[in-house]
Amino acid sequence: MIEHILNKGTKEPDVILLGIPYDKTSSFGKGADKGPDAIIGCFQQLEVYERFTGTRPAKERAVSTVILGDIGEASPEQMVAAVSEKVGGYLKKKKFVLVLGGEHSIGAGIFGAWAKERDPKEITIVQIDAHMDLRDDDSDYNENPSRYAHSCVMRRAVEKGFPLVQVGIRAYADFELEAAKRHKVAAFEWPREENQKLIDEILASVRTKDIYISIDADGLDPAHMPATGTPVQGGLSWKFSFDLIRALFDKKSVVGADMVEVAPRPHDTLTEFGAAQLCYYLIALKFRGRE
Repeated sequence: MIEHILNKGTKEPDVILLGIPYDKTSSFGKGADKGPDAIIGCFQQLEVYERFTGTRPAKERAVSTVILGDIGEASPEQMVAAVSEKVGGYLKKKKFVLVLGGEHSIGAGIFGAWAKERDPKEITIVQIDAHMDLRDDDSDYNENPSRYAHSCVMRRAVEKGFPLVQVGIRAYADFELEAAKRHKVAAFEWPREENQKLIDEILASVRTKDIYISIDADGLDPAHMPATGTPVQGGLSWKFSFDLIRALFDKKSVVGADMVEVAPRPHDTLTEFGAAQLCYYLIALKFRGRE
């Protein structure tokens, strides 16, 4: 089925799967630069029929893959500029851009592109992640610090004016917590009882109509997505992740999304396959019910 889902030769795709193979600032486990190819490769194992929505999005919509090449050795600052330019080009063409990481630092480029197209205050970022990523820079653990490290991505976002809702948080520094309070970030810590009441609370914290969904593999419990650079026990369950994402699409307008921090391991494809499932689910929800 990859030939049915991913139409690389399509001139006018509805969906752009944009792979950013970047892993320059990871602070623990490496390999996120292998994530995009691994996720795309797993699409060949997906059924065209998406069972949770009861739709066949690949039959109705053209999905094209693009890999941003020659990015692996770029500095964080160079990478952010390149990603912003690439994403911005697709946004001008009104495409639904689903970005595959790569480490979470690529988000600074994505949000930079959105900030040029829209007022950031009109788009809430809903971040599924174990970490707040609200450091100002990574100088507390890196001898060559950058303000565009993976642990800083949401700090750059809120500074641009994007409202931020964080789901799955269970590891942070005290100064990140202070930054969250200062920037009025709604942070939902895990583990906790997962139910409809919690989904309603998360939805109530989103004050804008339009949202952007950013999924870090470590946001989910490692039982579901073990191959990631900084796994933390006690994340979102598989079912709750799908229920929450569906509720976000039901109640809000999702303008874009990313799936990051997948770091493939030898002889274990669970994480990248799960990421492919999530991505196809996002596409199905985005275009369900449309001609």
